Amino acid sequence: MSGADNNETAENENQQDDYEKENYVSIQDYTGEGYTLYDANEEYGKIAEENRDTVVAAVQQYFLDNYSIEVEVHNIVSAMDGVTVFVESIGEPHFYTIAIVPIDLQNEEIKSDSLWTREGEVETAIKSGLYAMAFEEEFSTLDNYLEGFAEQHPVIGRSIEAIENVGGRGFTTPYYHIAATGEVFEELYNKFESNPDITKQELKKFFSENPFEPKYMIFGIEFYMEENDAQPDEDIFNKLVSGIEEMEGIPKGAYSIYLNDNYINKTRASGKKGNTLERKTPNKIVMD
Repeated sequence: MSGADNNETAENENQQDDYEKENYVSIQDYTGEGYTLYDANEEYGKIAEENRDTVVAAVQQYFLDNYSIEVEVHNIVSAMDGVTVFVESIGEPHFYTIAIVPIDLQNEEIKSDSLWTREGEVETAIKSGLYAMAFEEEFSTLDNYLEGFAEQHPVIGRSIEAIENVGGRGFTTPYYHIAATGEVFEELYNKFESNPDITKQELKKFFSENPFEPKYMIFGIEFYMEENDAQPDEDIFNKLVSGIEEMEGIPKGAYSIYLNDNYINKTRASGKKGNTLERKTPNKIVMD
């Protein structure tokens, strides 16, 4: 390798180091602060915070009007033409999602009547919450296993605060999130839409009458190493994978598993990097 190539390699490594020092934080310290959307204008966030009560009221009314669901607003983040608002449903079905509130920058006006959500995103979040609601016992079995795994190994999940502030991905716990797809879940959402007070028993009956393939319920299990200088441990990862493969009584679905080091990119809320250990498509763990 020539001297010029060596210099270029060293310069790239230094740039990478600088980027990581600036943007990566320990998962234990991460609350969602620093999260940044592409092409965001910070002025929108300032205007939204100055009119926070208006933004919150508009978002809460939007979810009541369009989904018959009460939500709590956790975080407001600057976006390209307004702000992205992270919310959590109150009660069941339980889920996290987002709404977008446009802002007139010139007049510093919250455009409450133009509030919107990405196509299908809230519906997908609701479906995931309905699934967790229907199979409460199975989800409890999974939760207990993952909590026990974290107690027995030097690994950790995300904090509830981080999930509230920058989660927005449907039914989510410190160790996993889920997403529902496919025709059966479309029918499920239609059933909810016509009856927002649907009960657990009605949901169980629906699933007993409408079987679905596991690939339509996606689980993403994700852990981080507890020590800040630790690389993802293959032995721990393999134990987690085999543990899920051998589990009985957990929810039906297709499971991906990830083990990251201790650091998360605060700007993207992602811990996945080149050293992340993964079991994912096309080799997901299928639980039927």
